[in-house]
Amino acid sequence: MSITVNGLDELKKLAGSDLGTGEWIEVTQDRIDTFADATDDHQWIHTDPERAAQGPFGAPIAHGYLTLSLFIPLFTQLLEVRGVTTKVNYGLDKVRFPAPVKAGSRIRLAARLTSVEDVPGGVQITVDGTIEVDGGTKPAAVVRSLSRFYA
Repeated sequence: MSITVNGLDELKKLAGSDLGTGEWIEVTQDRIDTFADATDDHQWIHTDPERAAQGPFGAPIAHGYLTLSLFIPLFTQLLEVRGVTTKVNYGLDKVRFPAPVKAGSRIRLAARLTSVEDVPGGVQITVDGTIEVDGGTKPAAVVRSLSRFYA
């Protein structure tokens, strides 16, 4: 279920709010291979299912940065901001990858809108997010993300 706000004033009212938990998405081997092609990171732990089956995780795993790159599509399941002209990633204050994402696993995002601060022409939001792995005991990623929205 997505929360929709119209404009920066409504967004500001959400500061400190739990945004909930999104839907599961599958991280397929094809997605991992496509990411490997895009980044030129073809390490066997990601792209060689036979060798990876004998490795430390018993299967190929997603690149940590692939998991991180899915933060935005997972986040857009939780919050839609209308009435703005521009939305940009501003950076990350914290990223950790406590557990791997095995090929074929499902992940989802649970997030909290920690703060909304004024910046020239708009606002900067800080979101604390946890990317969960279906059936996992540890999160795949813990992220503090900064984004800016301009009127």
